[in-house]
Amino acid sequence: MTHAAPEEITEGQRRDWNRVAGGWEKWDRFFEEQLAYLNYRLVADARLRAGMRVLDLGSGTGYPALLAAQVVGDTGRVIGLDLASAMLAVARKKVGELKLANIQFKEKDVSSLPLEAGSVDAITSRFCLMFLPDIPKAVAEIARVLKPGGWVAAAVWSAPDNNPSIGLPMAAIKQVITVPPPDPTAPGIFRLAKPGELAGLFRQAGLTDVTDHEFLGEWSYASADEYYTSLMEIAAPVQNLMANLSDTQRQEVRRLVLQAASQYQRGDRVRFPLAVRMVAARKPV
Repeated sequence: MTHAAPEEITEGQRRDWNRVAGGWEKWDRFFEEQLAYLNYRLVADARLRAGMRVLDLGSGTGYPALLAAQVVGDTGRVIGLDLASAMLAVARKKVGELKLANIQFKEKDVSSLPLEAGSVDAITSRFCLMFLPDIPKAVAEIARVLKPGGWVAAAVWSAPDNNPSIGLPMAAIKQVITVPPPDPTAPGIFRLAKPGELAGLFRQAGLTDVTDHEFLGEWSYASADEYYTSLMEIAAPVQNLMANLSDTQRQEVRRLVLQAASQYQRGDRVRFPLAVRMVAARKPV
């Protein structure tokens, strides 16, 4: 099996995330409302408080970095990093809307952090680390820039079976065309789904007091059609595959996805369970 170089993977991801930034902006309020509890959990696990200097990895359209800025207050500082300039443009709009003066977003690859050793009090990361081509390198960088006693809190997706809303489009596409099996070691949405995997990397980097918890929740949509539309506008891997299909094949994928999603109809909403691995660790004093 041929493996792409880390630089190729990073550039491909940059292009993909920039391409779907408009979709993420369109659905931004929806996901803020649906996943706010994850942002608060990360802020809590990172032990954020007033006056701290915080680093957020993979900030995307702004969360949890914006919440962190509100928590650390005027005496604190938040730096948010992300590959995609178009995603960060959305985050910067929110900075103006919220009138925050203590946060800055930078377009950077989080695998190599542009900070001095021991320079941040805490680090947060939501749905970022599993996409990195060299996760051990990134974790070593996290350990390097954390101050002694500082905490890192990360959210990564748990097992596919516990996150049906993520897997339905791919399952439908596989019924229409042949899709090669994914490389389990390659960057991807479920790369760190196994219990203890990210926790073990934190320990190898010298971090302590490691916790690894599968956090269960749900998100819901007004209809199966709303779910399908949002996915087609924000999911870059799905877009990449759909681009190669004929109109007839796309319509069949849509039919299959809507049929599968309708099984999760509960009352007047389509409600999907979700499962996230919340992993936290502390740098020894």
